[in-house]
Amino acid sequence: GGQRQRAAIARSLILDPEFIVADEPVSMIDVSIRTTIIDLLMKLRKELGLTFLFITHDLAVAKYISDRIAIMYLGKIIELGDKTEMFSKPLHPYTQALLSAIPVPDPERRRREVELKGEVPSAIDIPSGCRFHTRCKSPSKECLKTEPELVKVSPNHYVACLREK
Repeated sequence: GGQRQRAAIARSLILDPEFIVADEPVSMIDVSIRTTIIDLLMKLRKELGLTFLFITHDLAVAKYISDRIAIMYLGKIIELGDKTEMFSKPLHPYTQALLSAIPVPDPERRRREVELKGEVPSAIDIPSGCRFHTRCKSPSKECLKTEPELVKVSPNHYVACLREK
C-alpha cells in the first residue's frame, strides 16, 4: 500500500502542479506506513509550495495535516474554518458529534460525548430544509423548511446552522 501511494504521489508531481486533490490518500494503508506518507505530503507541500485538498474521514489526520477544515453532511459543507477554532469551538451539532467520537489517548481525560439519534436521511432523497434536521437534537420549525447557508461567525469560521444565527 505504501509503495502504491508513493507511486501515485510521484505520478501526480510529474505535471508540476500547484494544487493536488488527495482523496483518502492514507485510508487503506497500515498505520505504521500512514505517518510516513503524511509526512511526505507535508514535506512536499512545504518544499514545492503545493496546496492540497485533503479529503478524509479521519479528523485526527485532518487536524494534523490541514490549516483549514470543511465538514460536509450529505454533500454540503456545513462548517468551515481554521483547524484550531474548529476543534476548540465546533458550532454545528454534526461537527460536535464527529469531534466527540475521536478517541482520546489519555484515559483520565474524557470528551463530552455527543450522540446522534434519529433517522439517517437518504443521500438520494435529501430532506427538505436543513439536511441534518432528522438527526438534530433540537431542530426549529424553520429547520424543517429552510436550508441554511454558510454564515460567517468569526473571521475564519463559517457554519450552516439556523440555531447559530
